[in-house]
Amino acid sequence: MDVRPFDALLYVSFGGPEKPDDVVPFLENVTVGKGIPRERLEEVGEHYFLFGGRSPINDLNRQVIAALEGELASRDVDLPVYWGNRNWDPYLRDALEQMVADGVRHAAYFLTSAYSSYSGCRQYRENLADATEGLDIELSRLRLPFNHPGFVAPFVEHTRAALADAPDDTHVVFVTHSIPDAMNDASGGPGVGAYRDQHLETARLVMAGLEPRHQGLPWELVYCSRSGSPRTPWLEPDVNDHLEKLAADGVTSVVVVPIGFVSDHMEVVYDLDTEAKATAEELGLRFVRVPTPGSHPAFVAMITDLLQERAAADRGEDPTPATIGSCGANPWVCVPNCCANLRGDRPAHA
Repeated sequence: MDVRPFDALLYVSFGGPEKPDDVVPFLENVTVGKGIPRERLEEVGEHYFLFGGRSPINDLNRQVIAALEGELASRDVDLPVYWGNRNWDPYLRDALEQMVADGVRHAAYFLTSAYSSYSGCRQYRENLADATEGLDIELSRLRLPFNHPGFVAPFVEHTRAALADAPDDTHVVFVTHSIPDAMNDASGGPGVGAYRDQHLETARLVMAGLEPRHQGLPWELVYCSRSGSPRTPWLEPDVNDHLEKLAADGVTSVVVVPIGFVSDHMEVVYDLDTEAKATAEELGLRFVRVPTPGSHPAFVAMITDLLQERAAADRGEDPTPATIGSCGANPWVCVPNCCANLRGDRPAHA
C-alpha cells in the first residue's frame, strides 16, 4: 500500500474530560467566547459526573487508534499515528509540535466527523490553522465519509441485529447532533444544507442494506443535544419529542440508530442511553440503541482506504473515491465558503 507523500497520520477528535476536576475546564474550552456563565457549565457538567466525571471519548479514540495501527501494519505500512484533540489533552498544538520534533513534514489527518458542517469540519480546520502556525508541516485532510461503504456497513450490521426479533410495528429512529438551522443552511456552501441531506442519504443507505422484510419499516431522522439560546432555530424534531409522538400514535417499539456519531461518546451515552431511554420507558416503548462504528473492522479499514486515496490524489493521480448511493464523494479540499463560520471569517486549513 502506497501512502507517499505522507510520513504520518493525525487522528483529530473533540476530546473529553478524564476525571471530575477536568469537567468544568473542559466545558470552558468548548464554550470559549460564547459568554456562558460558569453556573451553567457546572449544570451541564452533571451529565459527566453521572459517569464518574469521565467522558468515554478518549478511551474510544485509543481503541480506534490501536486498531488503526494494526490495520496499517497488516498492509505493510510503516506510518506513525498521532492523536490531537480540539478541546482537551492531547491538544492539537502539542501533537503537531511532537510530530515536527519527530521529523514529520507532510501528514494526512482524519476528522472524527462524517458530515459537512461548521462544527463537524470547518471549526476543526480553523483550529488546525491556529495549531500549525509557525510549524514546518504540511497537512492533507481525508474526506468526510458519510457515504463510504466502511462507514455505512457497521450501522447496517448492527441495525439488522437489533431488528432480528423486533415487533412488526417497530420504527427505526436515526439520531444525530442538532445544529442551528443557519449552520445547516451554510453546510456544503451557501444555501446547500448538506448536513441534513447527507444524514438522510446515510439513513437511506442503512435502510437499503437491511433484510428485505425490514426495508419497508418506517424511519425518521431526528436530533439530540440541542444547546444555545431557545430563540435560535435548531434542527428538529428532538428525539424525546419524537418518541412521545410515536407512542401517541400507538407505536410500541423503536430501534435508535446514532448515525451522527462515529463512537459512543457523551451525546450517545447520556442523551440517548440515559435521557431518551428514560423517555421511552415512561412511554412504554421498547427501546434498543444500535452501536456506533467505533473500532469496527470496516470503519478502521475505511480510514486506511481514505488515507491511500488521498495519498494518490496528492501524488497527482486520479483515484476513484469509494462511495455508495446517489451522492458523490465529499471533496478532499473544501470549496470556497463551505460550512461558513457565521460569527465571522477565520483562517481555516484546506
